[in-house]
Amino acid sequence: MKKAIYCIAQNVEQAEHIVDQLKKAGFSNNDISVLFPDKSTSKDFAHEKHTKAPEGATIGGTTGLGVGAVLGWLAGIGSLAIPGVGPFIAAGPIMGALSGAAVGAAAGSLTGALVGLGIPEYEAKRYEGKIRGGNVLISVHTESSEELSKAEDILERAHAEDISSTIESGVG
Repeated sequence: MKKAIYCIAQNVEQAEHIVDQLKKAGFSNNDISVLFPDKSTSKDFAHEKHTKAPEGATIGGTTGLGVGAVLGWLAGIGSLAIPGVGPFIAAGPIMGALSGAAVGAAAGSLTGALVGLGIPEYEAKRYEGKIRGGNVLISVHTESSEELSKAEDILERAHAEDISSTIESGVG
């Protein structure tokens, strides 16, 4: 049974360390996702640059993202604007999911988009608050209980916060 494990890294540096450890453990760049606010587009995250897209999310290029080589290794990294929520940097399977149906159904809510990915609502609300505060959401998509245990061990050793897992829904 496919499961995803989620956690919060306190900053991009910790996220890079976690992704590097997952990479060394044999996880594919297509199995790891990251999501964090894109602070480079605006000094104050509350004053976001709005997109002209009527719904869903828009994806920009990766120029000037300021991510290191480890996060750059992830599949599909780019900037993402969620109307009503703000600009983010996303990579991995979460990028496609957030730019598609999950966000359209979420009506401008990051919590709604995360719930659309299969995260329980109470977890999604907590994650949204932490992501808006500058933390990084990391998810790892696993194919077996052995992979899930290996990923969980890596996240715990890296002192990630709010580690939880869920049966996968449409991502990966």
